[in-house]
Amino acid sequence: MEVKNINQRIISAEEGNYLDSGDLYTLEQSFRAYVKNSKRKDVIISRKKILMVFLVIRYTGAKLSEVLSLNPFNDIDWEKSFIGFGAKNEESGSQRKVQVSKAVLDEIKEIVNQVEFEKKYENLSFPDPGFVRKKFYERAKDCGFNKNLCGPEAIRKSRAIELLKSGIPLPAVQSILGHSNPGLTSSFVSYSKEEIEVIAKKFAEKESWRKTSARNSFFGKITNILKGSIQSKVELLTDEGHKIESVITNQSLERMGLSKGSLVSAEVKAPMVLVVCKTGDFQTSADNKFMGKIKKISKGVVSCEVVVSISDYTEICSIVSAGEEFFSELKKGDEVFVLFNCFSVVLHLD
Repeated sequence: MEVKNINQRIISAEEGNYLDSGDLYTLEQSFRAYVKNSKRKDVIISRKKILMVFLVIRYTGAKLSEVLSLNPFNDIDWEKSFIGFGAKNEESGSQRKVQVSKAVLDEIKEIVNQVEFEKKYENLSFPDPGFVRKKFYERAKDCGFNKNLCGPEAIRKSRAIELLKSGIPLPAVQSILGHSNPGLTSSFVSYSKEEIEVIAKKFAEKESWRKTSARNSFFGKITNILKGSIQSKVELLTDEGHKIESVITNQSLERMGLSKGSLVSAEVKAPMVLVVCKTGDFQTSADNKFMGKIKKISKGVVSCEVVVSISDYTEICSIVSAGEEFFSELKKGDEVFVLFNCFSVVLHLD
């Protein structure tokens, strides 16, 4: 099992040891059904509180103790769409602020209004932690999941891995989770507090509405721009140190307002990615070349999907013709190169 130490907390990214986005969605729907499956007003109110606890943990990665201490009238900014955790600093009045999509926060607001929380409460008057965990385990059983993957602490861990796998820089994830010692040395790219807030806000909104057909997505800072007469080569560096090169028109460069230091996403469609056996000697004109290990091979009648892990949290997917004899000899764990041209990389300024 591959284990990674993030801010002195062990996060295992082995498949089956956490809930992926699809599993979290299934669990979320189970909580919603749990609320609807009662006609007694007092029971519905209690269940809506549990749903609210789940939604806050699921979309902020907060600790259960932090959620149980929330005061919706003081700790949630409904206009700016963030939830504040921890005691406010007497001098600055600051808290750890976690951005949440407007859609999720609107639902939380609706629950607060329906449950009719009284402002005199210092917190949300939730049941004790043991009661909350029990309800989480019940939802796990309803979904057929291992209960150890569905407790509040496990959901927090799954959220962290989900953010990392979505391309959110490690320092930003550490900030969102409230780690006291981010340890920026574990990242190749550092981000200011203001940039982390921008990243978190953009991701929260993107998570609720953005759809893309591209399987490969990278996020990073632009480190260099080489401008030509018609087109420009843009280099960006991800938080894991991967350099991605893209060529775009000068018109696009100006329209997007890109410059050194800009935060951008880069996407490459899977059919544009080539896979080359590591043992073979070859020359290539591809600007982007990475070595990794095959994580998964899915063979179909028409096409073959190959997923290659190039680092701890970055995978690249390639789609090729099922008729390629080359892939019949490959297996999980084999080392290969993945290649794609700079003209295949599309930049997004979210």
